Amino acid sequence: MLIANLMLALALFVATSLIHLGRLVGLSVLLRRRGVHPANLTTMTGQGLSIIFIVVMLFLLHAAEIWLYALVYLWLGQFGDMESALYFSTSTFTTVGFGDVYLDRPWRMLSAAESANGFLLIGWSTAFLVSVSAKVRAFQAEIAEAIEGEDEAREG
Repeated sequence: MLIANLMLALALFVATSLIHLGRLVGLSVLLRRRGVHPANLTTMTGQGLSIIFIVVMLFLLHAAEIWLYALVYLWLGQFGDMESALYFSTSTFTTVGFGDVYLDRPWRMLSAAESANGFLLIGWSTAFLVSVSAKVRAFQAEIAEAIEGEDEAREG
């Protein structure tokens, strides 16, 4: 049973990593093609709304990954209803792990693997968001320098 458990965990890890990669690439392409990358917007409101859009998209991405695990738990017969499976999957994926709901002994390694998987994917999303935010800060610094340069030219 341990081998089956680990193989299923590996399959889910690969599936969620591929989903994550595909969605992050898709989100990057969408931001560039639509011209709504925060670094391309000239107003603070536009940049703020763009970052909120990115955060919501990342949230939905993680929700899809959590749903995948929850569906597998239902398929394995670990929970009798979707709400319990989602609750368990969400608390496990986010590494909160309340402990009030748990898997049967043969499948406990799967939940441990989900925690590690969630930890890595949330970290990946955080790195993506930090990267986007850094580009916004660089763009804001360029604007501030340009404004200072114009002010100095007028004074000089």
